Amino acid sequence: MQHGPAVRRRKLGAELRALRTSAELTSGEAARLVGWHQSKVSRIETGASGVKPADVRLLLDAYRVADANLRELLLVLAGSDESGGRHHWWHAYRGVLPPTYRDFISLESQASAMRTLETSVVPGLLQTPEYARAVTRAAVDGLDEERLDALVEVRLARQDILRAQPPLELSAVLDEAVLRREVGGPEVMARQLKRLLEAARLPQVRLQVLPFTAGAHVGITGPFVILSFSRTSDLDVVVLDHLTSSLYLERKEDLQAYTEAFNTLQIHALSPEDSLDYLAVIGGRA
Repeated sequence: MQHGPAVRRRKLGAELRALRTSAELTSGEAARLVGWHQSKVSRIETGASGVKPADVRLLLDAYRVADANLRELLLVLAGSDESGGRHHWWHAYRGVLPPTYRDFISLESQASAMRTLETSVVPGLLQTPEYARAVTRAAVDGLDEERLDALVEVRLARQDILRAQPPLELSAVLDEAVLRREVGGPEVMARQLKRLLEAARLPQVRLQVLPFTAGAHVGITGPFVILSFSRTSDLDVVVLDHLTSSLYLERKEDLQAYTEAFNTLQIHALSPEDSLDYLAVIGGRA
């Protein structure tokens, strides 16, 4: 269990080591190609030290990695502000966002798929502006209006990944409590439920409701997010959100456990079609 930056270093190092091996180079040979000492390559590959984006470019060139998407993803993991693809818009909010949140957004922006269990609130990628404002005000104590506005802007800007080309594929299981809790009041909640109905009809969104009648379930211990990357599953990560920070689980055993838990939740939840009907019924009462 690690914080985001440590996970990024370890995952970046593991991927660079795999690419070096594919290039049939020893760490010493790789070091000579880029003009470093062998120990620097070893520290990078084990995640013991950070690495600058410029150094990652040198290694990728030495390993003859031509895949533009993979190069971009690894540069993002190295903290690059540059991108050949999506613009890293969140850097404009450096003074507002905690580092752990920026770290999550950077990973989310490069992910190809997200699986999420939510037990209390609507996922951020599906929130309306009014709902996002009410949730943010409740979650972060003592916010002035300017900072609140900025955090809501960030929440809404994140949603662009659902409209990108290609879009993020979102699979969400929502506990019924998410739909029943009147965040922001009846009118705000009614608009939010309508937004969920609209989102559930998008081809890149799979939304399922876990009704109260399902009883106790494997997700009762709390919400989680699984981020997946199309180019390499070795970069997949589980994110657990806490009040003051986020924790990342990267071990294969953890990923397997949470993947199996999510699959089980999908089985016990209503089908996407029945979930639409259920949303419509609850929305009609809101």
